[in-house]
Amino acid sequence: MERTVPVRSSEEIDLYLRTIYSLLRSTTEIQIRSLEEVHSSINSSLHPYAPDPFPDTSALIYSLLRLPDCIFNVKKIILGQTKTNFIQHGYGDVEEWTEVAARARRRRCFYDGGELMACYIASRSDIDDVVPTLTALQIEWNKLNNLLSFTPRKLYMTANPAHPNDFQKLAEFLQMSVGDLGRLYSIFEGRFNQIMEIFATQRSNFQLQLLSGSLNDYRKATEIWWEHLESQYPQINSRPIYFVSSNTHSLANILSGFALSKEKELVDFIEESGQESLREEWENIKRRTVQGSRQNFFYYVMKKYQSTPQGKALIQEQIAFEQARGIFRFPSVHAFDTEAQVFDLSMLDPQSIDPRIAPCAQPGCSEWEFLRQSDAIIVNIDYPLGFAAYHLLTKIAENASQILGIYVMGKAASLNGVRGDVIIPNVVYDEHSKNTYLFNNTFQAADVSLYLIFGTVLDNQKAVSVWGTFLQNATIMDVVYREGYTDIEMEAGPYLSAVYELFRPQRHPVNEIVNLHKVPFDVGILHYASDTPMTKGRNLGAGALSYFGIDSTYGVSLAVLRRIMQLESQRISA
Repeated sequence: MERTVPVRSSEEIDLYLRTIYSLLRSTTEIQIRSLEEVHSSINSSLHPYAPDPFPDTSALIYSLLRLPDCIFNVKKIILGQTKTNFIQHGYGDVEEWTEVAARARRRRCFYDGGELMACYIASRSDIDDVVPTLTALQIEWNKLNNLLSFTPRKLYMTANPAHPNDFQKLAEFLQMSVGDLGRLYSIFEGRFNQIMEIFATQRSNFQLQLLSGSLNDYRKATEIWWEHLESQYPQINSRPIYFVSSNTHSLANILSGFALSKEKELVDFIEESGQESLREEWENIKRRTVQGSRQNFFYYVMKKYQSTPQGKALIQEQIAFEQARGIFRFPSVHAFDTEAQVFDLSMLDPQSIDPRIAPCAQPGCSEWEFLRQSDAIIVNIDYPLGFAAYHLLTKIAENASQILGIYVMGKAASLNGVRGDVIIPNVVYDEHSKNTYLFNNTFQAADVSLYLIFGTVLDNQKAVSVWGTFLQNATIMDVVYREGYTDIEMEAGPYLSAVYELFRPQRHPVNEIVNLHKVPFDVGILHYASDTPMTKGRNLGAGALSYFGIDSTYGVSLAVLRRIMQLESQRISA
């Protein structure tokens, strides 16, 4: 019989986690340098060159993108679950500080303007993410500090790719390729020379303090998040719910039609923006020389347009447009950063819904009549990090009158696919509970491939929900791959632990094979590959999904919404 549960881990990673949590029991701050040696010894797939004297540029970029830009001034990071935590420990109301954000990680953080940064955390997954990220940054920062001490100051203070000879000389001093140095230059967005000066003149010595880490405090933070949502939309307790964990743009774009209604304005922006890649892509779509989706392209351009001064005015217009169609947004306050959205199905306008899921778009279309009779809502949350998924779904289920379906979509690392592929698992091993969950995934490849242009859909896959992105190495990758696990992510296992408790009269078990085949509602899990860790160095720090990632994101979102519409039509008819 095939063994279902993969052999867990390496001793080095277990030691790393024990070291982190034993240090964090301290009532005062800890020194990140205490973790450098054990961090380097785990041979992390995201940080394979940590022990080497030359920089690991991918790990450095990955860390920088997941920390706010103020990190170059910060000496101490404080982690807490609620506003009260910080006040009780003498830091005052940290929300009066300047709110700061990372480019590639959602976490509410506040900077005091000096050397302190405070961050809200939603579960132990935030600790498993923040601590290795800070440690990786400190290791790579101090490598650059050593190398820059032998580098002429004029060289790094004037370095620019426009002067290729000097840029190549700097790359040689820093023991990295010109391409890697160019990637560093691009992410610093005009501050490259200033930040090189910081690397050269200061050694990193981060301190970290965890104010509290009890399960009860995480529950309190989740309760604060729910109370805010409930106060803004009280009927959430009495309406049947389709729960979706995705992002804040795809479902709203598909169901509102706002971006598609602004096609002329977006085309003008494309022509005037000076972004040649956008203009070329639009010309190719018009001439049908590429298979790119017209709708996906405008969703992508809308986000870029709204980030410009002339496009900002559309943000408020979009909110009003969406609310008129029963789409409401609720940013989180006084707790972790997870925006919630509510879609009132009875208020949707069939004429503006993305035509790829609309059976027809004429007034009085009988195929959309069920929407007017529907009492159901879609509750969509911006996908949380790791174990926070368990807390959030449990809290929603405690208060919902009826759960009609649970749909989870998000990024994952693929061991057998390429970036942009879609992965559909029906087996999930969860490192938190050590359970292997077997379930009927409501989606198959045909449900998504209908909407996918560039990638491949891989169904009947096996997924592993891991503790953290840095907490994987070649040993673990080899073990899980040998056992047939090809999908590595962080939320599916915690969500399935919550699903178990939705239809069983007890808490989820530990270290068991758990059969969820008889769950009395829809369960669908879809991942799009953003990382291929079997290709060394090509981690998430090595690039972004960009426009091609939009293809898989919207392919998955369309499949989820079509499924919800089918179920709701059947429910109303019955």
